[in-house]
Amino acid sequence: MKQVSFVAGKSFHGNLIFNKNQTKLLVGSFDKYHRLYDYFKKKGFELASDDVNKPEDSNIVLYFDMPKVLPQKNEVQKSYLLAIESSIIRADNFDKNKHQNFNKIFTWNDTFIDNKKYIKLNYSFRLPNEIYKNINREYLCCLIVSHKNSSYRKELYSERKQLIRWFEKNHPEDFHLYGIGWNEFRLLDKKLMRALNKIPFLRRFMYFLFAEKFSTYMGTVDSKSETMKNYKFSIAYENVKDEPGYITEKIFDVFIAGCVPIYWGANNITEYVPENCFIDRRKFHSNEELYDYLKSMSDHQYREYLNNIEVYLRSEQAQQFSSENFAKTIVEHCIDGAKN
Repeated sequence: MKQVSFVAGKSFHGNLIFNKNQTKLLVGSFDKYHRLYDYFKKKGFELASDDVNKPEDSNIVLYFDMPKVLPQKNEVQKSYLLAIESSIIRADNFDKNKHQNFNKIFTWNDTFIDNKKYIKLNYSFRLPNEIYKNINREYLCCLIVSHKNSSYRKELYSERKQLIRWFEKNHPEDFHLYGIGWNEFRLLDKKLMRALNKIPFLRRFMYFLFAEKFSTYMGTVDSKSETMKNYKFSIAYENVKDEPGYITEKIFDVFIAGCVPIYWGANNITEYVPENCFIDRRKFHSNEELYDYLKSMSDHQYREYLNNIEVYLRSEQAQQFSSENFAKTIVEHCIDGAKN
């Protein structure tokens, strides 16, 4: 059987993401990789992490984000890049000078897509047929996200924080914050952060003295979906705004939970998701105006949002975000490349 090597760093070694029996991983999150494995197998290819299937011994090599060591000239034909991360995290994913080292680039970035060298590939999920549609939720709004900062000009981390602070000042009873890092002292310098994390006492000391405190913080969650079911609305801001086609799990996590998302991110979001499925933050001049809209929404209007979301998730339009489409797109283009 021919081989496919998946190069994504040591954390992916041991073939864990392709093992359907691996209970340590969230099955829904890795469903697209299980599909990818199955699709390749049907075509006579064995897919495995690069510690199992060595790149030099493989017929096809998939790189998850730009590798530190680029493929050599004689490896270009079998090398493919999955440019998945955003430009705020991995700017090197979109360095065209490096793209010449790959046969094709799979990416969400609409400014690159030509369906020849650059192939459209959305963030992908296992889409449900039905969602939780109980309109009697205990709480109004939540945000579930890790605490991060950035100096990138189009970042939305600061907008999340402004919204949190607005709720804490004006309506703390209507908002809950969840996620990693909100109860920790954080430094922008990653090396200093890693050093600080090695000294628990010092980390706690710095937190009590210098860290921002968030009164609406409720801790981490075991399940986003189960937590969101207690809320009518959930904040779904991307890490960056105005990146065409950059639509991640944030809005789909909310959809799948049967919750109504408040979205801010891709400037062409309505080309992918109908505007009657989410609340577009760009339409509101302030957080106060947004809050008034949420509080005044009737049960009928809220139910309409949920119905629209369910119809969308069952539609052909939503299938471009499905695990099946993710796997099929990659396999078909890689197999065609392997034949040439």
